Amino acid sequence: MGPLGFWARAQQSPDWTAVVDPDGTEHRAGDLLARVNQITHGLRALGLRPGDGIASMLPNGAAAVEVYLAALQAGWYLTPINWHFTAPEAGYIVADSEARALFVHERFAAAGAAAADEAGIPAGARFCYGDVPGFTPVAELRSGQPADMPADRTAGATMHYTSGTTGRPKGVRRALSGLDPDEAAELGTGLLQFFGITPGQPNAHLVSSPNYHTAVTVFGGSALHMGHTLVCMDAWDSEQALALVERYRVTNSHMVPTHFKRMLSLPDEARCRYDLSSMKWLIHAAAPCPIGIKQAMLDWWGPCVWEYYAATEGGGTIASPQDWAARPGTVGTAWPISEIMVADENGDDCPPGKPGTIYMKMGLSDFAYKDDPEKTRAGRLRGYFTVGDIGYLDDAGYLFLCDRKADMIISGGANIYPAEVEAEIIVHPKVADVAVFGIPDEDWGEQVKAVVQPAPGVAGGDELAAEILASLDGRLARMKWPKSIDFIEEMPRDPSGKLLKRRLRDPYWADRGTSI
Repeated sequence: MGPLGFWARAQQSPDWTAVVDPDGTEHRAGDLLARVNQITHGLRALGLRPGDGIASMLPNGAAAVEVYLAALQAGWYLTPINWHFTAPEAGYIVADSEARALFVHERFAAAGAAAADEAGIPAGARFCYGDVPGFTPVAELRSGQPADMPADRTAGATMHYTSGTTGRPKGVRRALSGLDPDEAAELGTGLLQFFGITPGQPNAHLVSSPNYHTAVTVFGGSALHMGHTLVCMDAWDSEQALALVERYRVTNSHMVPTHFKRMLSLPDEARCRYDLSSMKWLIHAAAPCPIGIKQAMLDWWGPCVWEYYAATEGGGTIASPQDWAARPGTVGTAWPISEIMVADENGDDCPPGKPGTIYMKMGLSDFAYKDDPEKTRAGRLRGYFTVGDIGYLDDAGYLFLCDRKADMIISGGANIYPAEVEAEIIVHPKVADVAVFGIPDEDWGEQVKAVVQPAPGVAGGDELAAEILASLDGRLARMKWPKSIDFIEEMPRDPSGKLLKRRLRDPYWADRGTSI
């Protein structure tokens, strides 16, 4: 099996392919390790010490992996930054994370340079892959540095920033463990082992979303520490994903329900063209998955589709394919190192079947929002934390998600969960994507609004709206039906597939001076 932890594994077996870039370039583990060590030595020479922070604005591929591995063996906090952010947004995170060095790819030269200026990063601490004016090429940082393992290695950590649905994003910071990096990496692979994922070759992990997302770092990084090959996508393409699974015999990946919907929308000929039999753990999360979509994926890919619920802050549940088949819609039971609680508005435990706020607790570590003790305290209850999701537990302890608390619609005093309505609309064959939210209603407080992206070649309009509503008959209580349906050419989603619902909802509330 070999050791767990990239650094130890790469020394023992330097010839395994650790990373495949989106353009097909393959990187041997031994070569990658040498570059990681040189970056570590180079940054130490500049004065970086354990506990310091570094930030990166890098696409999926070996460059991002190098910086990640250097930080995690030198005791630094690494903050990957969303390269779609504006300069003030990115600059705020670089500054707030107290990064002492910034790594930028030439594809994001303008945004990266502006963020560095915004955060006041010194010229000597700006490094680039490719050509970025005012930045030092990483090759120069590495030049003359030894490729051997640095002394006094100590485990670092990633510090991702929350999405910031209210106020500015906050870094989720955990105390450094002080462990040997390989020991810390071995502990970090525990989450993947909860799914039954095995270490070593032949195993390959498909990186299908941008690396600045927590789950991408956790699942991709842990797969690498287990000795898997990381096969990196530059952007989502449904058929390319299938082709990569076949070409590299991919055994595991992390996706979101939007990816499932887009793959299911491929023509039958394309869906049947590829051999997907290597996939053993097709893991998904990030949003409630409509039952119809999940069932269609299980019918197509077989019993390899696993689900979990978690947050950047920690905690979570897991549902095996068998769990889900027995209880369609569940996101599973608590991880062995996690606890789940559902509480009402008074903070009391909800009985089975009653929706309430979902709270979680991790047994091994805690977190704080960086420099924001008030936000840290606000989401706590009896030692648990919440990110504002609504759900319920059944009598066997299986968790079911309803929606985000902030997205819940209150119409005539009744609670309506948009995710439930979306799940029924999305299975319509003429619907490519859908968002449901509440808009002002003088009589009822809020009414249900749907925005639909029609399937390719389908025209939106009154006829399609009537057809969608008719399809809900007998499947959804009429009080939950959209009162109106608007159509949009393309739904606003970020590269990971997360729906940017506020962009759709806010205009309807603009004249009220608020949005919900």
